[in-house]
Amino acid sequence: GSLAARGDSMSHGVRNILTFDVEDWPQSTLDSNLPITTRVRDNTARILDLLAESGVRATFFVLGLVAEHFPDVVRRIGAAGHEVGSHGGRHLPVSTMSPAQFREDLRRSLRLIENAAGLRVRGFRAPDFSIRPDGLWALSIMAEEGLEYDSSLFPFSGPRYGVPQAFRTPCLVRCPARSDFVEFPLTTLEIFGVRLPAAGGGYFRLLPYGVTRCAIRRLNRAGFPSTTYFHPYEADVRELDSLGYPVPLRTRLSQGFLRSRVTPRLRRLLHDFAWGPVEDWLVDRHVLAGSRLLDLTGVSGRPSRWSVGAGP
Repeated sequence: GSLAARGDSMSHGVRNILTFDVEDWPQSTLDSNLPITTRVRDNTARILDLLAESGVRATFFVLGLVAEHFPDVVRRIGAAGHEVGSHGGRHLPVSTMSPAQFREDLRRSLRLIENAAGLRVRGFRAPDFSIRPDGLWALSIMAEEGLEYDSSLFPFSGPRYGVPQAFRTPCLVRCPARSDFVEFPLTTLEIFGVRLPAAGGGYFRLLPYGVTRCAIRRLNRAGFPSTTYFHPYEADVRELDSLGYPVPLRTRLSQGFLRSRVTPRLRRLLHDFAWGPVEDWLVDRHVLAGSRLLDLTGVSGRPSRWSVGAGP
């Protein structure tokens, strides 16, 4: 039951990481040229109210376009005591950009978000987890632009995204700009040697709640936080019926089915485990990462090294 789960998490002294990717569903999923709508304000307000009710702080990775058109949304997030991070500028996959294009997109998002929030941004999450094995250069650019961490790598082999060789728990990233950059990978559940995505997005909505609970418990028992992710629009049950234009049936099923589950499940999740934003873990980043290291300092063309045992 939920009380047992809460006791299990608390007894291991682990506070998990709660994150939300703040974007407008049609613009981020259907067509990046669509305008950002007021739904993003309403949906984010709904999540902020839920967190206030539960007394939980989180990290909100905000899209630059949201900060540009609705700076009040970003201000409210910061004023409520939550951490504000960057989700990029226009929700373009990192894998479609050159390093120069990514740097410009990142810089613009940071300027818009920091101006709106009045807070310094310390972390980033790529749209659609779109940093793949051949795109790890993006982490070095983040460090050069003053960021302290990333939470984009999904350590499993998926059809659209995933870095299967990535660590399942936080690691240090050594790059030319700094040696203490941290990667907070998304939570996976390992069964018979196979990594399965868990604890976020459609996986949280479509799979049994027990899958998320099991994934978090296993990480906590090993002494690590689970990094979860959600979108405020996932709690918007009526969105797909109120857009005013057709949505393909397959998209409607994959993106809208069982959205009514999200809010009650989130409320249960917030009760079952201890939570906080990413920034709470940055003070002890070396202890958290241990000897897990992603080395990006090699010469151009050399594969990145994932190692355990090398110093930071």
